[in-house]
Amino acid sequence: MALSDDLNKLAELRASGALTEEEFVSAKARLLGAQSARADEPVSAAVNALRRSRNDRVLSGVCGGMARATGVESWVWRLLFAVLFIFAGAGLLLYLLLWIFVPSE
Repeated sequence: MALSDDLNKLAELRASGALTEEEFVSAKARLLGAQSARADEPVSAAVNALRRSRNDRVLSGVCGGMARATGVESWVWRLLFAVLFIFAGAGLLLYLLLWIFVPSE
C-alpha cells in the first residue's frame, strides 16, 4: 500500500470520528517516520549487518556472513564465488577482499 493511500485512510478515519485529532496526528507521525526509515533501511542495514560468521564457515566465514546479512543461503554464495573464480579469478579476489575488510562477529 502506498503512503498516500495510508494517509487517505487515516484522514477518512478521522473524518468518520473513529480517530481523535490527537490519535490522527500520532498515527500520521508514525507513518511518516516509518516511511522515511524504510527508505534508508535496506542498504544501511545490510552494510551494518555484514560480519564474517563464526559458525557457518568453510574458510573464513565470508559466505556465512553474507548469507546472514542478505537472507540467501550460504551455499548459494559459495557457488557464486566458485563460478566467479572460474571466470578469471574474480571470485577469489573478491573473497580475499571481503576476508580482509569485513570484520568477524
